[in-house]
Amino acid sequence: MAGIEYSLRTKGLIKRYRNFTALDGLTMNVPKGSIYGFVGRNGAGKTTLIRLITGLQRPTEGEFEIYGIKNTDREISKSRRRMGAVVETPAIYLEMTARDNLKQQYRMLGIPDFNGIDELLALVGLSDTGKKKAKNFSLGMKQRLGIAVSLCGDPDLIVLDEPINGLDPQGIIEIRELILKLNHERNITVVISSHILDELSKLATHYGFIDHGRMIREMSAEELDSACRKCVRMSVTDTGVLSRVLDDMEIDYKILDDKTADVFAKINFSQIAGKLSQQGCEVISMNEKDESLESFYISLVGGDGQ
Repeated sequence: MAGIEYSLRTKGLIKRYRNFTALDGLTMNVPKGSIYGFVGRNGAGKTTLIRLITGLQRPTEGEFEIYGIKNTDREISKSRRRMGAVVETPAIYLEMTARDNLKQQYRMLGIPDFNGIDELLALVGLSDTGKKKAKNFSLGMKQRLGIAVSLCGDPDLIVLDEPINGLDPQGIIEIRELILKLNHERNITVVISSHILDELSKLATHYGFIDHGRMIREMSAEELDSACRKCVRMSVTDTGVLSRVLDDMEIDYKILDDKTADVFAKINFSQIAGKLSQQGCEVISMNEKDESLESFYISLVGGDGQ
C-alpha cells in the first residue's frame, strides 16, 4: 500500500510570545483530499497555527511542510500559493461588490485575466449580487465571499478559521454545502478550525484535537465514530457476573465500577437478563447512551463536567 500523501504536516511547532506559549510542540498531519477538523477551545492555539502556515508569523521552533516543501525551503512561497485561507474575519473590501473583490484579489495574485470570476461567484452562490456592496451582505454572504477570495489562485488546500461562527442556521447549511462541494468536486483539501463540534462532525473526514497548543490526538472520522459509539449503560447487582455473561456472548463492554458497565452492542434484554439471573445477578437499569463529540473532546482534554 502506498504511503498517505499529506497536504500539510507540522512537526514539533512552537510559538512563544514573550511570556506566553501559544503552540507547544504541535505535530499534525493533514491527508491530501481530507476535510480536517481542527478542534480546540478558543485560545487553544488554532489561529496561531493558521498564522504560521500562511506566513503571517514565524515559528519559534519546529517546522512544517506544505505539499512536502519545508517552511525553511526557498520554494515555500510557491507551495503557499497552492493554499488559500480565511483567517478570523474574511479579507474583503466592504465598499466593493463581490465581483470587484474577486477582481482585486486576481490583481494581487498577478492573474492575467478575469476569466474564472463568474464561475467562482456561481460556486459560492453570489452570482446575482450585482452592484450590492459587501458591507450590505449578510454574515453568511460575507463568509462565502471570503471563501471565494481564498479560492482565487485555484488552491489545492484551503484553511478556514471558524467559518460558521455567528451564522444563522441557513448560513451554516450553505457554508457546509460549499465546503463539501469544494472537497468532492474540486478535490480541495480543507482544514477547518472550529469549536462547534456538532457541525464539524457533519463534514470532517479527519480530526486533530488540540489543547494548550499541543496535539492531544489525531484520528479519522471512522475512529472517532467507534470511540463515540452508541452504548447501553447497565446497572447490575454484580458486574463480575455481567462480564462473564458478556464474554460468553462475545459482546464488547467496559466495566465502570462494581455496579455499572457500558455495553457496546444492540442487546436482547430478556436474553441477557435471563442469563444474569441464572447466576444470581439482577439488572437494576438499562439506558441507551450516545457519546457526543463534545463529551468525547472533554474526556480527552479534561475539563468541567464529563
